[in-house]
Amino acid sequence: MMGNTRRRATSATRGATSGKIAKGDLRQMRRLIAFIKPYRRQMIYAVIGIVIAAGLGLVFPRILGNLVDSALSPATPGDTTALDRLALLLIGVFAAQALFTAIRVYYLSAVGEGVVADLRTAVYRHLMTLSVRFFDSRKTGEITSRLTSDVSVVQATVSIAVAQAISQVVTLVGGVTLMFITSITLTAYVLSFVPIAIITATWFGRRLRRISTGFQDLVAEANAAAEESISAVRVVKWFSAEKFQVARYSEAVGRSYAIALKRARIRAFFTPIVTFVAFATLAVILWLGGRQVLAGDLSVGDLVSFLVYTLTVAGAIGTFSGLYGQLQEALGSTQRIFELLDEKNDLPQATSPKRMPRVSGHVRFNDVTFRYSDRDVEVLRRISLDVRPGEVTAIVGPSGAGKSTMVQMLPRFYDPTGGFVEIDGHDIREVNLADLRSHMAAVPQEVQLFSGTITENLRVGDPKASTTDLVDAATAANAHEFIISFPDGYETLVGERGVKLSGGQRQRLAIARALLKDPRILILDEATSSLDSESEALVQEALDALMKGRTTFVIAHRLSTVRNADRIIVLDGGAVVEEGTHDELIAANGLYADLASRQFTDVEQP
Repeated sequence: MMGNTRRRATSATRGATSGKIAKGDLRQMRRLIAFIKPYRRQMIYAVIGIVIAAGLGLVFPRILGNLVDSALSPATPGDTTALDRLALLLIGVFAAQALFTAIRVYYLSAVGEGVVADLRTAVYRHLMTLSVRFFDSRKTGEITSRLTSDVSVVQATVSIAVAQAISQVVTLVGGVTLMFITSITLTAYVLSFVPIAIITATWFGRRLRRISTGFQDLVAEANAAAEESISAVRVVKWFSAEKFQVARYSEAVGRSYAIALKRARIRAFFTPIVTFVAFATLAVILWLGGRQVLAGDLSVGDLVSFLVYTLTVAGAIGTFSGLYGQLQEALGSTQRIFELLDEKNDLPQATSPKRMPRVSGHVRFNDVTFRYSDRDVEVLRRISLDVRPGEVTAIVGPSGAGKSTMVQMLPRFYDPTGGFVEIDGHDIREVNLADLRSHMAAVPQEVQLFSGTITENLRVGDPKASTTDLVDAATAANAHEFIISFPDGYETLVGERGVKLSGGQRQRLAIARALLKDPRILILDEATSSLDSESEALVQEALDALMKGRTTFVIAHRLSTVRNADRIIVLDGGAVVEEGTHDELIAANGLYADLASRQFTDVEQP
């Protein structure tokens, strides 16, 4: 919410000066045009179709005028030759116009769809490069709203507005030229109304842009509320919180509805004003043109042609007015999209990062301190630790001690605010990030599976894994038997976040996934804490196989799972307060012994 408020404030600031608006608009348009460049050939074909179709539209009024004159004043009484020829010509013009309109629609649609696909891919690709900290401060629904609704607005602009803009330019310029040729006097009267339409369109367009940007922000908030409640639907059902969640979503939708009504009111005023100007102009032309026909200064056919040209030009001006409003809406959406593309990764990257194709797994925490940017409390305080390759290190302590934060320093989800972390003697801030993470894997308490098949989820660990590799990893993780018990075996769909599987099954798939990656450094974050005894035994057996020969960090509340660790680190208040083996810490009779006494009935206190 704070992010949305900040962005709306930024938008308001940008709108304070018209010069800044124009400069920002041009920069956004240039960035959008960059996405059109790969489709310039299709764009050229579309422009050719637009120009020819619009040009043929201008031929129609002239032929119509000649047709009227031929009907009213034929060269020879009763002779329909000229009339027939003009009617056939008119049909031919309409057929050619339909052909080039089809060309325009197809190629512009191809450009629009391509630009949208590239834009969505670019935004998503960029999102994947951002740090975990960015996602901690954003709602998923807000981000997906920008990928969907905002990009759809841009698509409409590229596919429809561009065609209309080019077509109306040809129509406007050609129509005014032909109007001058037909009657200079009438044309001067028509053009006197143009400034009114332009001023009106500009004023309404600016207001529409501000309102549309606010509307998209509120839609994003509503999407975020829906995303949260749908993803946590079991929690909602458990606590009978349906009414509360519906009220929360309805409130967000209601706010967006209020903004939408404000936008509708502006459009409701705008459209009748433009329509009135157009018909008032037409009424004046009928009056003045009729007087010229009666005076013999203008033929009936010329008056008909001029009236049609007037309607055509008025339609072009009206369309331009609508296009200006649509452009302002699109600029509001592109601003939100480009804001995402402009987000910077807050993890500083080394200018010449070191490559680490292989590691032994020697990990050192050197006086590591950490605090979140929005908190004053230090989550980790001066932690120093030397973990040898292949060593199993357990990290225990009360909730909020900093256990998970500590291990998240290893893959650089966060950087220490003081001190540094080394792997094989290299400061990980100076190492290529992809290399660093390629040597690590994690099995968390809440396993995140994707809504595809078991095979697809396993291949997250190794996209190139063969079927044999998958089966071997699943067998080692005690997962093969339950997988083949399903009718579809490894092609079984697991559902969103793996909801169709039990907790133990999800954990064993996560272990198999980690086995396929074959990491040198392994992180087990409460991997068995939520399982029943039978599932825990199977998972623990799989974990034992996974941990062999790997540097392993085990976070656990159940101290029974860390008795055999090579070393146990006890954290409290973000600092290491005890360190040693299980027996040594029990003998020390400190915090670990106190935690153990609450869980083990068979612990003999010294």
